[in-house]
Amino acid sequence: MILFERGNDALNVNPITGVDEALSLHGSDWLWAVMAIYCLSLIVLLSFSFTSKESERVFHYLFTLVLLVGATTYFAQASDLGWSAVKQVDHVGNGLVRQMFWAKYVNWVVAFPSLALALGLVSGVSWTTIVTNIVCAWFWVITYLVAAYTTTSYKWGFFAFGTFAWLILAMSTINESREAAALLAVDRDYLILSVWLNVLWVLYPIAFGLTDGGNIIGVTSGHVFFGVLDVLMVPGLSFGFLFFSRNWDFRKLNIAFSDSRPSRENNPAYKEAPQTSPGDP
Repeated sequence: MILFERGNDALNVNPITGVDEALSLHGSDWLWAVMAIYCLSLIVLLSFSFTSKESERVFHYLFTLVLLVGATTYFAQASDLGWSAVKQVDHVGNGLVRQMFWAKYVNWVVAFPSLALALGLVSGVSWTTIVTNIVCAWFWVITYLVAAYTTTSYKWGFFAFGTFAWLILAMSTINESREAAALLAVDRDYLILSVWLNVLWVLYPIAFGLTDGGNIIGVTSGHVFFGVLDVLMVPGLSFGFLFFSRNWDFRKLNIAFSDSRPSRENNPAYKEAPQTSPGDP
């Protein structure tokens, strides 16, 4: 006897209509699993933040927001929400209507620049470089989104511009930022984190070309591909940063931001006025 009947009714509650290539029930199950990984990582990260020094929580705060956005977007996709029907041409020239999930691009438009920011904070590069990297990450994701919704072969023009932005981002995060990190004696840790991220990033153009770009693999297969990449990128790197940061001197890296608040001893506003006697002028 089944005491607790459970199942995934997302595709029944939010039915798919008007598309030829769509998410399957097993695909929705996979997306729920990815959402669960994000939620669990978020809870663990929040727990760690309560046991860390206030001046060393910058990565806890940053990745908490990234994980929260990721969990929300994966909830939308698992629920068969956050998508549009887009006319496409498959790899053999047949016309079809594909279920295009814009929710995953919302995830990336937060995750990619946040990871670029995290690497910039560790390396100690200038804020000009950090802002440039963030803009490149935004440009990369947005051009891929535009390419996904372009119904002709001109989509590959947007794809090329976005991929070029990633190349700029990769050169900055691997080369320039690594040299800056060496001056702060964190180059080994930085190199591991930046290579980890860029190895994953190089797979995103390939995954896009196979899915939303070239329509070579189906919607469910595309979600599996991107889901693995996203889990390794966001939850994986979140804990990677926390693991390596245990040995970092946040003051030396100039990221102990709460320590920049003036203390009572150093703030002139807190100093008591000098005592004077009634006879003093």
